[in-house]
Amino acid sequence: MNGAVTQVTSVGRRLSPAQAVLVPCFFAALLAAFVWCPPVRDLGLRNTFLLAAGVLVAWASTLFIGIRNGQRLLTLELAIRRHHWVQACAQGTVFLWWGQYVDQVYAFAPLIAAQLVFAYGVDALLQWSRRENYQLGFGPFPIIFSINLFLWFKPEWFHWQFAMILLGYLGKDLIRWTKDGRSAHIFNPSSFPLGVCSLVLIMTGMTEITWGQEIAQSQYNPPYIYAVIFLASIPGQLLFGVAIMTVWAVISAYTFGLGYFLLTGTYLFHDAYIPVAVFLGMHLLFTDPSTSPSTGRGRIIFGILYGFATIAFFVLLGAMEVPTFYDKLLPVPILNLLVQVIDRGAASRRLGFLDFSWVTKGLAPIKRRYGLVGIWVVIFVVLSGTGGVGDNHPGQYLPFWQQACDDGSDRGCEYLAFMQNTYCESDSGWACNELGILFASRDRFNDAQVSLGNGCDLGFDLACENLIRLRTGASGFGRASPPLEELPIVIRGSKGPVTEREPEALYALACERGWPDTCETPPGDSERP
Repeated sequence: MNGAVTQVTSVGRRLSPAQAVLVPCFFAALLAAFVWCPPVRDLGLRNTFLLAAGVLVAWASTLFIGIRNGQRLLTLELAIRRHHWVQACAQGTVFLWWGQYVDQVYAFAPLIAAQLVFAYGVDALLQWSRRENYQLGFGPFPIIFSINLFLWFKPEWFHWQFAMILLGYLGKDLIRWTKDGRSAHIFNPSSFPLGVCSLVLIMTGMTEITWGQEIAQSQYNPPYIYAVIFLASIPGQLLFGVAIMTVWAVISAYTFGLGYFLLTGTYLFHDAYIPVAVFLGMHLLFTDPSTSPSTGRGRIIFGILYGFATIAFFVLLGAMEVPTFYDKLLPVPILNLLVQVIDRGAASRRLGFLDFSWVTKGLAPIKRRYGLVGIWVVIFVVLSGTGGVGDNHPGQYLPFWQQACDDGSDRGCEYLAFMQNTYCESDSGWACNELGILFASRDRFNDAQVSLGNGCDLGFDLACENLIRLRTGASGFGRASPPLEELPIVIRGSKGPVTEREPEALYALACERGWPDTCETPPGDSERP
């Protein structure tokens, strides 16, 4: 954060070499103690944690030798910076709400705590290795929370989680430039390791060693998640003046998504104008003032570029047949590198139309921030009311894509096939039958046989009949409405599982989600051509 928004409460004391080395060794011992924690023990992470603790001890030993020989006087300072704990509270709020609806989040909490301990050890060692003063505060919290909101490595690869933390701190301390007349780190210390790891995972084709895709998908599950992210970020936006970046990132992505829908009849991101994980990145990932432009115009450009960059990477990654959840991670380090170029370009007269200072002219800086956040509140309420963000985007549900496919959209048919295949793999014989018919209509007869065979195996009689028709070359395929017992599978969108089981409740929910046959009377099992 820049000095204008940084408030520090601090007190310090001098330490002898022996006292100083005990600090990182304490963190190493605490990290090693996690081997008795059930999640660590049960997941077979004992050696990984002992290795991480060993790295801290080895580094501390080297530091001890250096300060003994050089007669350095080290100090420990308790420094509580407001922007650290405010950001951590916002991120923690998202974790708490997310964990209420996704059990894996709370199960992973001890591993996040262990990463915090490792980060404190690395922070102490790095600061004392390069200078005499170590500032102990809440600094590691927003870094670790931010990393863990977007990427977890699976247990057998968990050592890379610790490597990401080390990379983030090294990048923060070693990769620097002069910005606004002072030394500053170039990269956001959480987005830098996320970006580097994303690039490595893409290049090596090893996305499956992480839970990145599962994280992005499960963040849809909690109700009102957009509102929770929005509200959690408000204190930081009021205090640190970063709302302008978030506002323009959201507006840019939404405007493009709306234009895409009006032109094509389908949604770019399939089930949202702005996916939850991207929305989260727009609030709690790329908005670090220290690694973003200093000028108002520059921050507007920065937000616009991030919004469009997430779209560009989504399209590029999809074309490469790479998981698209990297779309919000890859742009941030690139934009961090362009910060000073953006600030210089923002001063151009040609970009004068981006100068909105007249809106808050005559107001004190703090009142400007409140005014901008007030504008953002109005924009968010309008987006929520018009379906721009929220829980019930129509692209979540199969009937929208069925209609798009029926209207001749190849993209609609492709995503319809993806949804039907997902439901088929979840044991919906109806979905297997529909997928088989779709494949047959597109002359993919081998795929059609497999899908119809799966539907038949699941006890959906029409799939068995259609399989015979396909093999004998008979014309026409039998179709039916989904049976009651399969409704919880096929009417689910991107949110959590459907918990309703009473027929009336299921039919009402199906009707709400675009299944017209369920709106008046319960659908029968009669065949329809």
